[in-house]
Amino acid sequence: MNCLIIYSHPNPASFNHAIKEALVKSLKEKGKNVRTRDLYAMRFDPVLKADDFETLSRDKTPRDIEIEQEHIRWADVLVFIYPIWWAGMPAITRGYVDRVLIKGFAYEETPQGSKGLLQAKKVYIINTMGAPLSVYEEMGIFKAMDMIYDQQLFGFCGFKVLGHKYFGSVQSVSDEERKQMLAEIDGIVAGFEG
Repeated sequence: MNCLIIYSHPNPASFNHAIKEALVKSLKEKGKNVRTRDLYAMRFDPVLKADDFETLSRDKTPRDIEIEQEHIRWADVLVFIYPIWWAGMPAITRGYVDRVLIKGFAYEETPQGSKGLLQAKKVYIINTMGAPLSVYEEMGIFKAMDMIYDQQLFGFCGFKVLGHKYFGSVQSVSDEERKQMLAEIDGIVAGFEG
């Protein structure tokens, strides 16, 4: 199995980084092939520019987008790891989605409507947040994010969404609680076979 990690956090000392490292370790221990796209480290340009539209209108794909699409073609499972900031993805993650999951690669228009082209792919999303999970639950934010990201974004492109894991209060919990959170990664990886 080929697993592609799309990782978005600017701080290499963050809990998101610890999640990424635990995920890579678990995948490799289970004999999976792993590639990581660290969007901040690679200075991914999240801005969809007029030049991109011009290039795409000529049925050409900008080289930086093409590289990311090649990684997605290689993968059986994609894992997105990013913090929730202002109830959504970091701008760099959103820009990755906007620039990479484009018409002709991720979906197409047919006489019957839009059709996802990534139906052979699976995706799992892991998010962290500073607030307790209960705050997001009470406000209905999880339900909204599941609808927007799992169904409307990834589902629209044809991905089979394997799951969406939220870790709350990551800045204020104890080291022991963080270890318990990281211990959940093996179980998440076990579910990738489904």
